Formats: sequence, C-alpha cells, structure tokens
Amino acid sequence: MDIESQEPIPDPWYKGPLIIILAVFLILILVLWIPSHYFIVNPRPKQIPSIKEVLPSDFDFKSNGTVALKSQQDFLHFINPEDPIIRPAAAQIVSQCDGNNVCSVEALYLFVRNNINYVSDPVDFEYVEDPKEVLKVKGADCESGTLLLADMVESVGIDAQLVFIPGHAFLRVYLPDASPLIKHDDWVYLDWTCSSCDFGDVPQTDLSSHKEYIDIS
Repeated sequence: MDIESQEPIPDPWYKGPLIIILAVFLILILVLWIPSHYFIVNPRPKQIPSIKEVLPSDFDFKSNGTVALKSQQDFLHFINPEDPIIRPAAAQIVSQCDGNNVCSVEALYLFVRNNINYVSDPVDFEYVEDPKEVLKVKGADCESGTLLLADMVESVGIDAQLVFIPGHAFLRVYLPDASPLIKHDDWVYLDWTCSSCDFGDVPQTDLSSHKEYIDIS
C-alpha cells in the first residue's frame, strides 16, 4: 500500500472546535444560573496609613481613669462619632474609597487590625480604654479595639453594632452592598483581633457562639 495515499486521521473530538463550543455553552449556563449579585465587586483600599499619618502632630491624650461598667450598654459611653480627633482620622482613612461604604469599612478595619496590638487585660481586671487612648498606646484588648473601630465606622455615617459573646467582643457593620460571600443578612462581621482574617472573615467561634448585640446609633 502506498503510504502517501492514506487519508489523514482526524483529530479527536476534544481537540477540535466542538470542545470550544461546549466550553462557551457551559460558561453561559453558569453565568445565567448564578445570581448576578454574586459578582459584586467593590473597590478595595489601596493604602492603609499608620496612626502617625492620621493624627495631629500635637496629639496627646490623658486618661480620666477607670470607669465602672454596670452593663454592656455602658460601653457606648466610649463612642463619640463627632470626636474632633476620631472623625478627621477616619475621614482621611476612607478618603481613598470615593464614598463606597464597603471599601470604607474595609479600610477602617485594616487600619485597626494593622496598627493596634492585641493586649489582654490582667486576670480579674477589666479596663476599657477610650478610643483615643488606644490610638496613643497602639494597644488594646478586644473590647477597647472594637470600640475604636466602631467609633470610626459610625463617624463616617455607617451603622454598626457591638457584638458580645462569652469572653470576647467584636463588631458587625450594616453593609447591604457587600458581596453575599462575606455578609450575613446584610451585616458584615469584623474581628480585628484575628490577624490572619481578611475583611469579612471571622473565626467560626465568633458566629456559632451565643451573641448579644448593642446598637450604637
């Protein structure tokens, strides 16, 4: 048999145009099947400033001493969104977000997480720092750091709630525009003490434990 006269063997179907058509068809099905809101993409903060960069050069804070806490509601005494130190600092941090609430909250969360060191209170002693004191000493326990984050979030006009579970406190922020991948019933939970957590990612114990919420507004 003359080898040159043999007909060429066609490529398998999976190497021809059929596989390309099938792949495009499957992608279209996925796009139609997955709800469009899962593709929400919010701008992300590009630069997180240091504490020194957002505070006045003459900033100082003198503690007024300890405050007796009779209930969890008393934590609200430490939050003042109109504070002349906290409000300008928060405004500078979120200025890169052009009014996008999700980006703004992420910038504030990363600011606290990256700049404040977690320091637990001594055993059998609960000391709550004013948010400005937290900025001065660059350290706080879970409640005091959460108060700073709550103060900054509220100062830029976004609703937040303090969340208490046994032995711990963190924050949740009302962000209906956030991706469904990180929100729970339009709330995004933030635990600044979790150094390995990304925005909206909190330890499972935070979500599974019995929670008590304190409205700030």
